[in-house]
Amino acid sequence: MIRCIVIDDEPWACALLEDYVRKIPFLELVESSSNPIDAIHKIQNGDIELAFLDIQMPELTGIQLMKIIQNKCRVILTTAYSDYALESYDYNVIDYLLKPISFERFFIAATKAKDILTDNLETKTASSELPRTNIHLNEFIFVKTDKKTVKLDFSDIIYIESLRDYIAFHTTKEKLLVLDSLKAVEATLPQQIFIRVHKSFIVSINAIGSIERNRIFLRDQTIIPIGETYRDNFMRLLNVG
Repeated sequence: MIRCIVIDDEPWACALLEDYVRKIPFLELVESSSNPIDAIHKIQNGDIELAFLDIQMPELTGIQLMKIIQNKCRVILTTAYSDYALESYDYNVIDYLLKPISFERFFIAATKAKDILTDNLETKTASSELPRTNIHLNEFIFVKTDKKTVKLDFSDIIYIESLRDYIAFHTTKEKLLVLDSLKAVEATLPQQIFIRVHKSFIVSINAIGSIERNRIFLRDQTIIPIGETYRDNFMRLLNVG
């Protein structure tokens, strides 16, 4: 169970997120608060693993709260404004949900949080030190490398490869290394464009040139193996035998 808190100055927003949290079996709602200052104490005590945090609040903004708690818990931001998306990546947020938030989108974000927190537990790595790949907005995602945050258009991504603790984004322009898990990134990508074909590979469907037995030949001449676990789903989605 992931112990979580909802922080939003709008009662209707709190009520909606509370309802969403209760519908997901791996989330435990510890508290819901319309006052971000009251929520800080519980977070700093280490009682919370995940916060669903509004950005625009009168007493204290979500960005200011993240500065205060200093990675005491992981954060999924909720807001009606996309203006803060890029700034929020500096605080290692798991996801960025634009209001009105559908349950489907909320569930994707919660699953990503579960994957990340589980990976951190298994590797005994402090989550506050892990730069994460963040959600896609429109037709792109932002990924955080060691030195900068890079915007990647979906159309430029050829394939994504797992390299132990890192993942590599192979694009038409460059190769980018990001400290993240392939499973977490998969949850943020549109399934109509990207498909998991192996425990170590996600490919862009648009980049596929041909398929031969258990191998995919991409248009840039890269050969990607098809894992037995993923083969049936891959062939079914592409409607090939």
